[in-house]
Amino acid sequence: MRALANIRRKPTARTALFALLASLVAIAAHPATAEEPEWHHASALTGDSKYPADFKHFDYVNPAAPKGGIVRLADSSGFDSFNPILPRGNVAIGLGLLYDSLTESSLDELNISASYGLIAEAVRYPDDYSWVEYRIDPKAKWHDGVPITVEDVIWSFEKVKELNPSQSFYYRHVAKAEDAGDGVVRFTFDASGNRELPHIVGQLLILPKHWWEGVDANGKQRSIENGTLEPPLGSGPYRIADFEPGRYIVYERVPGYWAEDHPARVGTNNFDRVRYDTFRDTTVLLEAFKGDQYDFRAENSAKNWATGYDFPAVKDGRVILETFPDRASGVMQAFVPNLRREKFSDERVRRALNLAYDFETANKTTFFGQYKRVPSYFAGTELASSGLPEGKELEILESVRDLVPPEVFTSPYENPVNGDPQKLRENLRTALNLLNEAGYELRGNALVNKATGEPFTIEFLANDPNSERLILPYARNLQRLGIKLNLRVIDTPQYINRIRDRDFDMITAVWGQSLSPGNEQLDFWGSDAADRQQSRNYAGIKDKGVDALIQKVIFAKDREELVAATRALDRVLLAHNFVVPQFYLDLDRTARWDRFGHPENLPEYSHGFPTIWWWDAEKAKRVGGKS
Repeated sequence: MRALANIRRKPTARTALFALLASLVAIAAHPATAEEPEWHHASALTGDSKYPADFKHFDYVNPAAPKGGIVRLADSSGFDSFNPILPRGNVAIGLGLLYDSLTESSLDELNISASYGLIAEAVRYPDDYSWVEYRIDPKAKWHDGVPITVEDVIWSFEKVKELNPSQSFYYRHVAKAEDAGDGVVRFTFDASGNRELPHIVGQLLILPKHWWEGVDANGKQRSIENGTLEPPLGSGPYRIADFEPGRYIVYERVPGYWAEDHPARVGTNNFDRVRYDTFRDTTVLLEAFKGDQYDFRAENSAKNWATGYDFPAVKDGRVILETFPDRASGVMQAFVPNLRREKFSDERVRRALNLAYDFETANKTTFFGQYKRVPSYFAGTELASSGLPEGKELEILESVRDLVPPEVFTSPYENPVNGDPQKLRENLRTALNLLNEAGYELRGNALVNKATGEPFTIEFLANDPNSERLILPYARNLQRLGIKLNLRVIDTPQYINRIRDRDFDMITAVWGQSLSPGNEQLDFWGSDAADRQQSRNYAGIKDKGVDALIQKVIFAKDREELVAATRALDRVLLAHNFVVPQFYLDLDRTARWDRFGHPENLPEYSHGFPTIWWWDAEKAKRVGGKS
């Protein structure tokens, strides 16, 4: 190019064309030009990552943490498969301990999606986010000593897209994965500008192709397309040591684990063994903890937290009750009507259902005053909308004004406030007027469709008998409107199948939100996900304005725009009254037997248990019991 520029005569159109062709040929022949992006040890969705290329460990770990002991955990789901990618069956809890991913996120950065190389020693992508390349660390190995290869990465990506509908949807904008040579895998995207795609492919579960396409000890051919209870080969810090399907599983730390001294792993995975036991009933689960059958419990019941821990081990300090602030996530927990049912299609009906929910009384009488009403789809974060839109958020809403409710520009969303008989009567009166406007009327004590005479009934589907405490007071309020709500409690497998089949009137659902929302919003609220069985669009939301704003979130260019776009999306979701928001808590309630130590400065966005904690022999001796 420089030689062409030094030609003295005035260029003609023909010589200019030759110059352009020559430059294109040169670029094609030598792709690693100065315009290629540089390799980096880490990446961040917005801004820069906190830790430099030569960091030794994350700030929040104890690099000298002792190794040893056991941590015993529990769940209520059981398991019948070790295949981590199939959507059917119950996959064993804790299976992630077996596997490393291309990258690892830290726990102490506002940008939770800052990722540091693990299996991948380096990453690069262009300014337009049209592709990403990961360079595999030559030291990365499977537990059998075989190196982790680009072929493993490509095979894992293709299989997860082929066999798991939810993951296929999540990665649908990743057009292909290919071997770029020299231990580099390239993921190419179907459009540019999606800042999150380079990062979420770094979270891909990497599986050993040679193991899954091999034979077992009996010479039987394995298949990634089938469930299995053969302990699979992994690459991570643990492997399966013992198990009984549906009852327990024990993981043991892998000696000589390839990444034991990796900066992203130093001070982590300190227990020799991690055990999970299954207790199918939530009441039995709490009693098992009291009986020292497991060590650590995250308490999600306000009643249990208030009344369930009055036993000797708490009083004498052997069990510690502790709360940790939850700064890393937002949440929407709600009663979710199935919008695929005609009776819930009218927004006025859905607002009436909200007016009948007396959160204030429930919080006082049932939840011991521990909760806050959910005011946002991103409750508890800076992403939640409030007041009237302004600045960048207003600009974004103006760009889709013809697709969103006009009230988002004039009226902040507010949940109804109940809490005393007079307020409840007023709200129920307003609710009945809305139902009349939507085509319903009271005939005797029943609300019926004016045109068809069909009674308005709701089957509320649940899988926890304790749901009665939450649902029955709501049902009584709805009965005053003439709506009959029947609570049906079924076992978990049947419940899961009915949710997948969208065979329900109303459920309680929870959507957790990160501080860096992106492509998962398509799965939560996008029109394309509404009729897909494996999606988390449980409500069946199909709305052009919501779809447009999800794209604004995904393609935001910086943190400021991301926050503004998310608040705009939140505001529109709320304005449609798609769900009846319930309650949330902006801290984690935990109970633990005092056998463990932890770093002095826990990470800002997680308590990190058990990953960065360790077995404390002296404490364990004082507490007694298991070892």
